Amino acid sequence: MIDLETQRLKFRQWSEEDFNSISNFFSYESTARYVGGIKSAEEAWRLMATYIGHYELHGYSYLAIEEKSNGNLIGTVGLWNSKPWPEPELGYWLLPECQGNGYGVEAGTAVKDFALDQLKLDSLVSYIDSDNAPSVKLAQALGATFDGEIDLLDFGPHQVYRYK
Repeated sequence: MIDLETQRLKFRQWSEEDFNSISNFFSYESTARYVGGIKSAEEAWRLMATYIGHYELHGYSYLAIEEKSNGNLIGTVGLWNSKPWPEPELGYWLLPECQGNGYGVEAGTAVKDFALDQLKLDSLVSYIDSDNAPSVKLAQALGATFDGEIDLLDFGPHQVYRYK
């Protein structure tokens, strides 16, 4: 999965150089609200390390995505499937300055295709807070359809969007 690329984007493992961006992203309610909430710098560091560890265990995870043209980090799109998680999830977040450029659809399509065609996952969903209209719009653009609601572990009620 690390070798995934699109026309404009390159997926790669997280590095120490990404820490300031990820820490900054998770330090504001406006950006972190729908992806687990505000985190201290230490919590952001541990989250980044968790992404790396998930990759080591499964061969996929939320990966850093960069623009090919300049190497700038734009956010993450990836797959999550921890032992307590109900089923494999396609998740995403983009840095605010990188939103609105079609990167979510471009990266999400690459990850969805990888999950369904290469990994042959039996199921793939996105769990989305009902107030997160941009995420619902992206999931629908990626071909997901509403498939009910779930009380998602410690994260509370979420809508389930299923990919076919």
